[in-house]
Parts: sequence; structure tokens; C-alpha cells
Amino acid sequence: MVELRKRPAPPAAPQPAKKKTTTQPKAKKTESPAKMEGSSAANGGTLKVGDNITLEGFGGNVQTHDEKEVNLAKLVADSKAGVVLFTYPKASTPGCTTQVGLFRDAYEPLTATGLSVYGLSNDSPKANTTFKTKQELPYPLLCDPKATLIEAIGMKKEGNKTTRGVFVVDKSGKVLAAEPGGPAATVDAVKAVVAKMGGDSDAKGIAKAENKLIADVAGEVADTAEAMDRSKTGTPVAGA
Repeated sequence: MVELRKRPAPPAAPQPAKKKTTTQPKAKKTESPAKMEGSSAANGGTLKVGDNITLEGFGGNVQTHDEKEVNLAKLVADSKAGVVLFTYPKASTPGCTTQVGLFRDAYEPLTATGLSVYGLSNDSPKANTTFKTKQELPYPLLCDPKATLIEAIGMKKEGNKTTRGVFVVDKSGKVLAAEPGGPAATVDAVKAVVAKMGGDSDAKGIAKAENKLIADVAGEVADTAEAMDRSKTGTPVAGA
């Protein structure tokens, strides 16, 4: 007689291990870059009209063309109503010469409401002194070789280069203008600010600057044409 044996029951399947869950730490809220001390557009945001900046420490220290160390907080404190910083890529180049000339010829109406005007570039004090003297500028030029202030107002390009533009801030640190633009556009931006502050947006100085630019260009074209005519005919230049 055959004895039947029961097969042993298969072992129970192992239970899947429980996954460990980790909680991610909550991200800390940070201030808007425009309101941080020494903030810059490169650090996460672009300054815009209506933003309020902390003037103390903003953009670090720069030099005037005559090598005096200053910063934005001091410039604003010394002004009656605020500061205009117009930026230009390189001293004594054609576009920058046009721009500083426009601000020169419109200087009186643009400063009538108490704004102080400054040109700003990463040129050396020597280069900016030569530029200011040659163009007979009534306002100081600021030298920012490390582009700390230029970067803070959002006008720095890759390779430590400067974007042409304009930045205006009042005594309280409120941004009144912040935009790139051509020579005439930068003057127009300040003109609009002056108009809002109660100044004359159609001041004669601005028209004078534009007319002078047209006259200068026309004069250069006429001189070139005359020189070409003389070279063709062999006529000696007067005074030669």
C-alpha cells in the first residue's frame, strides 16, 4: 500500500519594502532684485519704472573723470531732485559724441526741475577727461571700469561692454526711467521725466541739440564733397 505524502506549501511571497519619503525644504522667499541693496538686473531681474531701490551700496563705488570716488547714494544726496545716468559704450566714438552733445545742448531744460545729469561708461578717467574737455560738457562723466554700477542699472553687456541707455532715480530711490536706447531716445526719456515733474518737455535746448546735430552732419558731408572735387580737379586746398 502506497503512502501519500502532502507537498509542503510554497513559502509566502515577500512583501514589497515601503519606500522612504523625503520632504523637500520649502524655498525661502527673497526680495525682488530691484529692492535689494546693491541689486542688479543680472542677479535675476530688470529694473523698471516704479521700482524702489536701496541707494546705499547700490552699484558700488565709481570715479568721476577727475578721479574723485563717488557712489549713487552720494550723487542722489547731493542732487536737488534725483540723478540721471545716461550710459554710452565708448568715449570719443561717433554715436557717443552725438549722445553727449545732445545732453550738453539740452542741459538747462533737463536740469530745470532739480535733476543732476551724469554720463556713465567703463572708460578710464583719462579717456573721459579728454572726451569731456573736447566736447565742452557741463556735466561730469563717471568712470566704471569694473561695470558694477553699469550692471546694477541693467546696462551691462557680455564681455564687460556697455549698452547705451538711460536711468533716472529720485531722492527716495524710486526709478523714474530705465531703458536702453539710441542717443536721441535717451534724451527723450529724460525729457518725459522732466515733463512729469513739471518742467518744459518742449524746451528750446532739445530742439537746439537736434538742429545742431543736423547742421554738423550737413557740414561734414559738404566738407567731404569739396575735398573730393578738389582732388579730382587738382585745385589746391585753401591755405595750403
